[in-house]
Amino acid sequence: VQLQAFGGGLVQAGGSLRLSCAASGRSFSSYAVGWFRQAPGQERAFVAAIGWNVRTTYYGDSVKGRFTISRDNAKNTVYLQMNSLKPEDTAVYYCAVRPVVPTDQYLEYDYWGQGTQVTVSS
Repeated sequence: VQLQAFGGGLVQAGGSLRLSCAASGRSFSSYAVGWFRQAPGQERAFVAAIGWNVRTTYYGDSVKGRFTISRDNAKNTVYLQMNSLKPEDTAVYYCAVRPVVPTDQYLEYDYWGQGTQVTVSS
């Protein structure tokens, strides 16, 4: 599975961005998809994840109530809607997939996209 994350950019605090993770190479529908982020000098951190059946979603504590993950299996795409952005949300955002069940552990994901930079100015 090849993944491409895009949609990042520069936004002011309080603004919104929507990231997309597009998959190619094989059927996307049986995979769980996670979003992680990594800021300079920090470890990769869990942001959100969604199961193959869209009913199961998880969020990191720092983004609950502000970010929403969703997927469109017909388009082989997962989205991360980010609202009320804060400067501490600044990071490179990565999407990744693993079979069926989403988790918050990045080592349990098999395939990764290249990342997209999100910068939130104060």
